[in-house]
Amino acid sequence: MSKPVLEVAEVVRRFGGAFLDTYGATLSLAQKAVLRALALCRTSALGGHLEQCDNPGCSFQRPAYNSCRNRHCPKCQSLAKARWICARQQQLLPVVYFHVVFTLPETLARLALQNKAVIYNLLFQTTAATLRSIAADPKHLGAEIGFFAILHTWGQQLTHHPHLHCVVPGGGLSPDGQRWISCPQSNTGKHFFLSVKVLSARFRRLFADALLEAFCNAPQ
Repeated sequence: MSKPVLEVAEVVRRFGGAFLDTYGATLSLAQKAVLRALALCRTSALGGHLEQCDNPGCSFQRPAYNSCRNRHCPKCQSLAKARWICARQQQLLPVVYFHVVFTLPETLARLALQNKAVIYNLLFQTTAATLRSIAADPKHLGAEIGFFAILHTWGQQLTHHPHLHCVVPGGGLSPDGQRWISCPQSNTGKHFFLSVKVLSARFRRLFADALLEAFCNAPQ
């Protein structure tokens, strides 16, 4: 496989300084440490070792720089990512899965830049409450569901765009925990999770209420 023309580490080395000059005040110490790790990854700064072909009769050798081993580095953690995905696939239920996204509006996205812990915690909490409460309602599904959510803070155009990606099984356990309740099917025969309009309305109300409460309880 040929080497990519441009790698993440090279982008960080070229433009990391200018990025920190502009946005450094909004980054945490952990985020700055990640940028430093990516910039130093597989360079002389981290030392190196000698690689040698182990085929009989081949004495080919080449020097190689050590990796940063940071969990955010796409080059260092590709194998770990593949192993993680394989392990998660073994845990999947034999049911339909849905991808549900909850997004903050642009006005609140700007607020999140200066209040990351508060806003992102509220995003997780109100998303979970929205999914569980609507799914538990007998008018919609009447089941206890499980799911996992992953926070993304940037969009495809690399603009600040906080949102949660949720992966939800197409059903859940009945209130007595004795049977599986599958999500309904549409007129076309395809499964659908829950009403988008109902989920959106509940999420907006819960998040607005939680945000107001956090503002009122914030130290003055």
